[in-house]
Amino acid sequence: MAIGLLFNARGVTQAQYDQVLNKLHPDKKTPPGMLFHVAGPMTDGWRVMEVWESQEAADQYFQTTLAAGLKEAKIEVRPDVFPVHNIMQP
Repeated sequence: MAIGLLFNARGVTQAQYDQVLNKLHPDKKTPPGMLFHVAGPMTDGWRVMEVWESQEAADQYFQTTLAAGLKEAKIEVRPDVFPVHNIMQP
């Protein structure tokens, strides 16, 4: 079952987000299991929304890749996780 992740990273800057993105995905391609990624500013930080094929795929990525990138950029954030009911595409 697909899952959605919503990161509301208060206090995080675009520079910190770009640091993690450029280190982990300089080619701007999604890792295996990720269906969608979007990011942008919010009033007091940075917001990221992702959709993953499964909880297992997301967990694998976070444990093997993302955790180290977030730590290096000094970002502490935990996503809100929810089951995906519907995905619409053009």
